[in-house]
Amino acid sequence: MWTLNRYITRDFLVVFGMAIGILTFGMLGARLGEVLDMLSRGIPLESFFKFILYTLPVILIYTIPWSVLVATMVVFGRLSADSEITAMRACGVSLLQIVAPLLIFVIIMTGVCFYLQVYAGPPMLGKARTLMRNTATTQPMAIFEPGQMVEFEGTVLYIDDKVGQDELRGVQIFMFDEQLRLTQDIFAEYAKLTADEQTMMLHIKLFKCVIGTYSSDNSKQTIFNDELEFTFDYGKAINESRVGVRAKFMPADQLLARIKIERKRGADAEDMCELEVELNQRIALALSPIAFLLLGLPLAIRTSRRETSVGLFLSVILGGVFFLSIIVFESMTSFPKIYPQYLIWLPNLVFQALGATMLYRVSQK
Repeated sequence: MWTLNRYITRDFLVVFGMAIGILTFGMLGARLGEVLDMLSRGIPLESFFKFILYTLPVILIYTIPWSVLVATMVVFGRLSADSEITAMRACGVSLLQIVAPLLIFVIIMTGVCFYLQVYAGPPMLGKARTLMRNTATTQPMAIFEPGQMVEFEGTVLYIDDKVGQDELRGVQIFMFDEQLRLTQDIFAEYAKLTADEQTMMLHIKLFKCVIGTYSSDNSKQTIFNDELEFTFDYGKAINESRVGVRAKFMPADQLLARIKIERKRGADAEDMCELEVELNQRIALALSPIAFLLLGLPLAIRTSRRETSVGLFLSVILGGVFFLSIIVFESMTSFPKIYPQYLIWLPNLVFQALGATMLYRVSQK
């Protein structure tokens, strides 16, 4: 029996490892586009790896259960197609004995998902968002991209190229009044940047400047200057951002405390619904590996196909339906009367009930 369990567990873990690697890489790739773009603008490589580290726990919440489903469909579909399941049961080995080691593994993975979803993941996701938002604080050079305009309160800046970490080439600056009328345009051959990270002020020193000033009658006066300096508050948008932490980025204990506080102060139903949906969504997702195993096991045995592509196709369909349902119910926070905080459990309940029923019927054959 030990040899049999080791054989099945080994195959399961191999497929699980391959699936989680591919799925995690794919989901990371969807988030890295913006980061790679900013990396090309001068963000240090350290920020790139920090973003991956902060985002990984949230991605694993989705890829771990999905990988359980993929491994279950592929391994047991192949075992059933080769009649190995039938042979094991003919030798007196029950279905529960066959899947017992895998059930223990899936329970452990459920515990990992629970920890990531309830405690570790949300704060790490908040750090990832903060890292991207505060990029300009430590690397203001990343604000500027050749061929694109950057706006600072009535001033638009355009550059042709940038050199190193502090030099811009072909700088054009356009200044507007409150009525959005052009008051001044400046062209500089190149510019040097210095940033004060404490005050979040960006100092730009222009060299070899051509300055055009417009009067009220639209006449233009042009002068030349070897040097010109400007100061911009590049941190204003950051300083004006909301100080409070969103519920999405709170660990479970803080989220529960927030719910209690909101109830005591008599918050409206929609606000309470949003908080309760967030809490229930985390727990429902954390328990999804068990639901995927219960449904995937009898479905794989029933399909009885050796081809890996069939198992992968069914896994994608089932996983997509499950996560899409969670997302749909999560988006219903503006309709508290239909209780989306409870509806969000529906995918789990349907998958587990359907899987348990099918598993019972398979075990009786």
